[in-house]
Amino acid sequence: MKLSDIDLNDLDTFEKATPHDQFRLLRRESPVHRHAGAPGEQDYWAITKHADLKNISKNPGLFSSEARSAIPRDPDDASLPQLRLIMLNMDPPKHRQYRAIVNKAFTPRMIHGLEPAVEKMVDQIIDNVIEKGECDFVDELAAPLPMLVICEMMGVPEEDRRGIYELGNRMVGFDDPELQEDGQPRKFGEDDGSQASAEMFMYAAKLAEKARAHPGDDLATALLNAEVDGHKLSELEFNSFFLLLAIAGNETTRTVTTNGMLDFIRNPGERQKLIDDPSLLNSAVEEVLRHEPAVHSFRRTAMADTEIRGQKIEEGDKLILWYPSVNRDEDVFENPDVFDITRSPNEHLSFGVGEHFCLGANLARMELRKIFGGLMRRLPDIELAAEPRRLRSTFVNGVKEMQVQFTPGPKSTG
Repeated sequence: MKLSDIDLNDLDTFEKATPHDQFRLLRRESPVHRHAGAPGEQDYWAITKHADLKNISKNPGLFSSEARSAIPRDPDDASLPQLRLIMLNMDPPKHRQYRAIVNKAFTPRMIHGLEPAVEKMVDQIIDNVIEKGECDFVDELAAPLPMLVICEMMGVPEEDRRGIYELGNRMVGFDDPELQEDGQPRKFGEDDGSQASAEMFMYAAKLAEKARAHPGDDLATALLNAEVDGHKLSELEFNSFFLLLAIAGNETTRTVTTNGMLDFIRNPGERQKLIDDPSLLNSAVEEVLRHEPAVHSFRRTAMADTEIRGQKIEEGDKLILWYPSVNRDEDVFENPDVFDITRSPNEHLSFGVGEHFCLGANLARMELRKIFGGLMRRLPDIELAAEPRRLRSTFVNGVKEMQVQFTPGPKSTG
């Protein structure tokens, strides 16, 4: 393979697998690589090294999330005001104030208090399939937990939870025709995901109205009451945070759970290590996060002329940060392509770094420990019944269907 063969816009490639061979070549020969944009989109710099992604992420004044959003695809100008209401697409000082408000409600104590409920959820999720001996891992084992946790935290009634899950699917599937209502891919802003975002906003407004009328011990009530320097979340800001939770707190954890199970299936020795020694759960979760992260890429926009590794970056240039690549950087990780649940240290960047370090990292880690602990204990021999069907996307590193089989067992008695 030569540099001229590199094509990080090819959805067919990403639908088959993460193109680690291309990333390996870029890290070695062109770590800050000028890449043509997808049809109709701006050219960009592909950032594939761990140190560069860290430096860019820690310098939001020079590399903006807000100017053209952090979403890899180019937004149209009409979409930008709404996108900038989402914390992911904010820069300081607005981002810091918004994050401080959310942090006051989204506390470690709240997350720790969820653990007993999450353990019960995991048992119920496994109970729903264990007697069948087969299931779609994505829909029946990976997806329910993060959806249930977010909805539980926010006070979403049980009858509404499936609808929230389906809206989230439509929002991340803008490149995948199968996830559009009419089966056709769309341009940014015209896709079904944009309509789903609008529906999610409307639902969040109803949820806020309910929380104001009937305050409860839930995250929605806490968010509406939290304030920093006299500033509370506006209705639009609350709705935007709910939308972010539905994606960042739901879709990504589902994706990592599925990717991680696939890694365990393909590396039976590592799976057996975890079955034999559950104390390895913490390091196993970190390796799952590193080896196949939920997100392929985010965008930054250069706010002034600068230079990275000798490449002249001009004001207004688009940079795409490739997380699967930096997580396998040979300068940071020994044997980076090997899935090793005892890896230490493990300085992966799957939760980001700097200003936009994932607010829900501790929640995601807790959920992943609980679900993998339950799966190793109760479904230790899961195997593929068919090849997984991957999401057609250069944004989300997802699997949309993974049929599995296992030895049937009894429901829990708890």
